[in-house]
Amino acid sequence: MKASRGYTQSARAESAAATRQRILEATVAAFGQLPEVTLAGVAALAGVSVQTVLRHFGNRDALIAQAASMLADERAAPAGDPAHAIQVLYNQYESRGDANIRLLGKEDTTPHVKHLMDRGRAMHRDWVEQVFAPNISGLAPVAREALIDLLIVATDVYTWKVLRRDRRLSRRSAESRVQQLVERILQ
Repeated sequence: MKASRGYTQSARAESAAATRQRILEATVAAFGQLPEVTLAGVAALAGVSVQTVLRHFGNRDALIAQAASMLADERAAPAGDPAHAIQVLYNQYESRGDANIRLLGKEDTTPHVKHLMDRGRAMHRDWVEQVFAPNISGLAPVAREALIDLLIVATDVYTWKVLRRDRRLSRRSAESRVQQLVERILQ
């Protein structure tokens, strides 16, 4: 009897985790697909009820914060390994880059998108500072800020767009060019 109950609890936990993940993915999708991220819109995209979204996240702000945290976790990379960091970043851009570009086109006319993009820019800056920490530590503040700015540009989603969409380079070629650019910036 206990084995059956343990299995049932395990299956429920797995189902709840899958539902939570589906809701988070729907939230990220809603950023690019819906005029505004609402609980009803996210619920519809996830195929669940609004009550299910609330049960998992409590409120809209907590939901959006968790989705942002998920995006940050996707691009986690160890400090001091630029090649690996660029690969991790391009994993995210390959799956979410086009949606980011669409959102950037809406930020001047849609306040919640502007807020979201500002948050994304701050997240990207934090990522650059963390990943390239060994390369920027010990620099004078002005030199450090300049180097961070250059690394942000080199690893920005627009750089990905220029190489992958506009130039139609393969992912491997695009990553290689960004890696070369980063190496030259760090010299």
